[in-house]
Amino acid sequence: MTDSTDKLNHSAVTERIKQSLTKRHRSERIFKSFGLSAVVLGFLLVFFLIFDISHKAVPAFHSHWISVDVNFDESWLGYNEGDDLASLRYRSTLRKSIAANFPEVTGRRDKRQLYALYSTNAEFRIRQHLMDNPDDLGKVVTIKVLADDDVDVYLKEDPQPGEALIRIDEKEAVMVQKLLEQERISKHFNTEFFQNGDSREPELAGVRGALKGTLLTMIVTLVLSFPLGVAAALYLEEFAPKNRWTDMIEVNINNLAAVPSIIFGLLGLAVIINIFGLPRSAPLVGGIVLTLMTLPTIIIASRASIKAVPPSIREAAMGLGASRVQTAFGHVLPMAMPGILTGTIIGLAQALGETAPLLMIGMVAFIVDIPGGITDPSTVMPVQIFLWADSPERGFLAKTSAAIVVLLGFLFVMNASAAYLRRRFEKN
Repeated sequence: MTDSTDKLNHSAVTERIKQSLTKRHRSERIFKSFGLSAVVLGFLLVFFLIFDISHKAVPAFHSHWISVDVNFDESWLGYNEGDDLASLRYRSTLRKSIAANFPEVTGRRDKRQLYALYSTNAEFRIRQHLMDNPDDLGKVVTIKVLADDDVDVYLKEDPQPGEALIRIDEKEAVMVQKLLEQERISKHFNTEFFQNGDSREPELAGVRGALKGTLLTMIVTLVLSFPLGVAAALYLEEFAPKNRWTDMIEVNINNLAAVPSIIFGLLGLAVIINIFGLPRSAPLVGGIVLTLMTLPTIIIASRASIKAVPPSIREAAMGLGASRVQTAFGHVLPMAMPGILTGTIIGLAQALGETAPLLMIGMVAFIVDIPGGITDPSTVMPVQIFLWADSPERGFLAKTSAAIVVLLGFLFVMNASAAYLRRRFEKN
């Protein structure tokens, strides 16, 4: 009787264990399914985002040009012997040359519509051509000029012949169709997008100014934040005494990492610009503000990397007669460098995408000229994207997405450089 009871109890316990294992395995499978679903969903969302931005950016990487038979007639230009070629009547010469190809357009309003098909930069382009080729004076020369942004967007939408669309009415559509039939319109890679600064005309706007401003700002940020952050982390971990003052410093560093970025912009406006008198909208000021913002991130990551170095490394170095400074800089710091670089690139990547603190120091200003140094007025890529996204012209829609692609490419180069340096330090 006792053996039968023991067998029954053993069978019951075994059955309960099997049920428990089955339940645990089922829970584990459900958890793995949720985890895998989250990873796949995140990947799909990122892929969709990048695909959507890239698809919208494609039109910005090519532009339409119109060939114009420009008659550099001396009477049209108002040229007299010895006159400066830069001060002639290029606008009227361009308009007369355009009108010569459309003799049927006679009304004043119709002529204004005709001239509006060409970019406002067309007269400066033909002026530059004549200044570079003075022998063309008195000749008829075919010169390619940019089409207006409305025409450019219209052609990129692939309309039917003579079809009117937004911002292009039927008369303008007929004029564009005539230019197409005469094979005067051609499509080329948009080099102006990478060569020009900002402009109020979408067909002339480029990212060169913002890209250079971003590069200068990041250089200032890196030069200031990296040595300061690493030095602070090394001191706090290797040399600072453990007391209430260092505890308070650690708490403040951790709190600064959570401060909204616009606060650093207000600090830059109130102290760096108003008190120290540094120029507004300059990469120098932008780099200082972003340094203040990224320092907590770099310090925290650097301290974690330094703390992860095995104590045996320190003990072995000091046992061989090395001082604390020699141990820290000759052994601890090189071993912690891969993690330090990771923290630095995280901080710089965060700074690269910041807009709010830079708005406070004036980098939202409309800057046309390409900055030549860290004290020249400039803007940065995130602010340029913000300005273009807020513009009503349809031509800026594609350029906004294209600027985002360029910014992502810039970030990719930074990450690739950091990964290369990290692997190099790990090998050493």
